[in-house]
This record gives sequence, C-alpha cells and structure tokens, in this order.
Amino acid sequence: MLQQWLDLSREELRARQRERLHALLEQILPQNRFYQRKLAGRPTQLEHIDQLAAWPTTVKEELLPEDDDPFYLARNHTWEPDRYVRFHQTSGSRGRALRILDTEADWQWWIEAWQWVLDAAEVTARDRALLAFSFGPFVGFWSAFDALAHRGVLVVPGGGMSTEARLHLLAQSQATLVLCTPTYALRMAEVARQIDFPLAEQPVRGLIVAGEPGGSLAEVRQRIEQAWNATVYDHAGATELGPWGIPHPRGLLVNEALYVAEFLDLESGRPVEPQGQLCQLVLTNLGRPGCPLLRYETGDLVRPRPWPERGFVLLEGGVLGRTDDMVTVRGVNVYPSAVEAVVRSFPELGEFRIIFFRQGELDQLKLVVEDPRDDPARLARELQLRLGLSVQVESVAPGSLERFELKARRVIDRRKESPGS
Repeated sequence: MLQQWLDLSREELRARQRERLHALLEQILPQNRFYQRKLAGRPTQLEHIDQLAAWPTTVKEELLPEDDDPFYLARNHTWEPDRYVRFHQTSGSRGRALRILDTEADWQWWIEAWQWVLDAAEVTARDRALLAFSFGPFVGFWSAFDALAHRGVLVVPGGGMSTEARLHLLAQSQATLVLCTPTYALRMAEVARQIDFPLAEQPVRGLIVAGEPGGSLAEVRQRIEQAWNATVYDHAGATELGPWGIPHPRGLLVNEALYVAEFLDLESGRPVEPQGQLCQLVLTNLGRPGCPLLRYETGDLVRPRPWPERGFVLLEGGVLGRTDDMVTVRGVNVYPSAVEAVVRSFPELGEFRIIFFRQGELDQLKLVVEDPRDDPARLARELQLRLGLSVQVESVAPGSLERFELKARRVIDRRKESPGS
C-alpha cells in the first residue's frame, strides 16, 4: 500500500488528491451545512489541487457549538447523530472537550489510515501489541486497537491498570509492541527501575508513540529506546482530523494519500512553499465524510522539507510544538518542546514543570525539575547555551511531581496571576 503511493510523482499524487477531494465534496455538500456556508460562492471543481489555497481555512473555534447544545457536537458533522456509530472527544487540554462522531464508513477510513503507520513500523500478524491506555472517549486507543486487530495482531488492552500491573501484563503477554504516549513510555521505564523489573529484557521490539510532541525529539527518543531496548516509531493524529502522521527515521511523513498538506507562515498566515522553515501545518482530510475538515489549521508547528519528487512531504523532527504554546521571554521565542529536549539530554533528571509568569512588563520562565543531584546550575547553563535565555531552575526531590498516563500537562501559565507568583 505505502510503496505504491510513494512511487507516484508529485504531479500524479496531486491529481489523485484532487480526485479524492471532488469525490468527498459530492458526498458532503448536499448535506453538510457547515461547509455549504463556508464554500458558498466559491468554485468547488478545482483544475489543480493547489487551488485549494483560495478557500478559507477552518479553525477549531468555528467547530465549537453553542453552549446550550447538550451533546456539544462539532459543527462540521454532515448528518444527524443517528447515522453515526462511534463517539469520541478531544482531550479538552485547551478548553472544553469537543465531541466527534464517526459513521461506520468513517471508522473504516480511520482503520485504513492506521495501516500506513503499521506498515512503517513493520507490524505483522506475528506481533503482540500492548495498548497502555485507559479506556475512555480518547480516540487513539480505540482506532489503534481496531487497526491492529484488522491486521491480525494479538491486541492486549491495558486499560484500568496501574503502571506496575501493566508491566507484569507486558511480561505475561510477551508483547512485541507497545502503544502509548512518549511521556508514559518514560513513566513505565521509571516504574520498572523502581520495582527492579527487567524492562530491556522483554521481547518488545518497538513502541508506537503519539498524543504529544516528543516521539521525534532526539533526546526523548534516545531515552525511551535506551530504557526499552526497542525502536520508537512516532505517530501523529487528532480526534478532529484522524491519523495523519507516518513514522519516519527523521520525523514524520504526512499521509498525502489521505490528506492534503499546506503550510502557513507564522507571521503573515499565508501559505508558503516548504523549505525547512517553521510553519503551521494545515490539513484537509480526503475521507471521513461524516465529519470532514477542509483546510484545517491544526495549530501544530512543523519544519517541512521541500516537496519531494516522489513520495510524501517530510516534517523534520515531527511536531515541534503548538502555535498557542509559544511564549516570548525577554525577546526569545520559547517552545515547551525545546525546553523538554534540553531536560531529556540529562539522563538522571526526572519529571519537570515549565512555569511562565509575569514580572513587571515582561514574561518570565521558571523550570522545576526532579534532580537527584540537586544541582540546578548545570541545567541552567545548558538552557542558556541552547535557548539563548537565562532560566531560573529549581530542583525538587525525585518522585515529587505528578505523573501522566496520556497527554502530559507540564506547562503552567501564571501570567494572569499576581506578579512574580
């Protein structure tokens, strides 16, 4: 599947994207009131897929329903709820959780998209996969579970268990794959050390990680791979969009068989050609008619390499952060993922928190980190060297900060509180 698309020239790929887009529009425009309004008066039969850039983008705020909607469904659903069979919702980490429904056909599209990820990780029916997630409306667990089962993999659900119990289940099931967030992969390694569990001796050959930036950060990837004695495969997706990122040794490939990728300049907001610069990723999903998204501003910060002659565009280093995560501290743009890369370069350091606060008229940064050496100066020096910024670093006792199972919430924004708090 993957190789057939990677063999296409850029023009052949663009032509197929246009065909898929037109087929999607034929399905949704007669019924989807959200996109009927957004595309009113605009030509929808494109001669070339690049003409998509003339359409308006879609942002998450537009998808939010009125507060009196008891179901709180995203506005871009095509049909009434009785047409749908799957219910999921966003994490709500940046506001109220948004609820998304999928039809049976939509769900099969999810499963198809996941097969590209599994191909890249060389997953076969001989594998056994432990899914180290809790049960709930988080879509990643359920889509991965069904995609693995579709491939014939023995799937081991790890929901509703402590980390120690999951480690024992890992050994009992003889799992060869683990699916979790990068943060939780590190957490499992931490608990394994605490209970003297031989993690590196398990038959796990790979971890497919997603849910947050980190799987493509060299420092994070190296720490996970050393602890597990296994290969990390980064992946990216979103409840609103579906699974769009394919693992690559240098970051992520955008699945351009199922998505159209565009990139917006961070200052002007205008589309730009990928040249390795920092941009916002914009995606159009070419399937999922029950809940389509056209030119969706993901908020993900990426460094796309130039369009290849053949194959899919590469995002160097994967997802590097979020547009709403960036804070300017004394003239320096700071992204949490850049801070994490520095922290993870010290193998002995544990969990950490990034605290932004206001002092006078300036935004400031403080880093709280578990440090068994109680030597914050060495980390402060490395932050100064790599970020060009003087950072206040406070060391705390190992194990004193909260751990996370799904998306980590390490950034604390106190800029609206009292000065210096």
